[in-house]
Amino acid sequence: MQGETTFMAVIMSTFGKRVRQLRLKKKLSQERLAELAGLHVTFVGAIERGKRNLSLVTIVKLAKALKVKPGELFQGIRT
Repeated sequence: MQGETTFMAVIMSTFGKRVRQLRLKKKLSQERLAELAGLHVTFVGAIERGKRNLSLVTIVKLAKALKVKPGELFQGIRT
């Protein structure tokens, strides 16, 4: 169980860093990304800090707001 918890934490952290990287590349604030994705700004902050385990719907919303394919959000995640 401990290994699985650590694995999930690494995935969420890596995903969050990727969202932040893409957001900054697109010159978007957290507030603007939240607005475009229909999410609350504190939720976007928690995603970027790797503190949220997201649904597929939320991943698609983020990808659409960032104008990338959903798979691009997973770049850098090692399984």
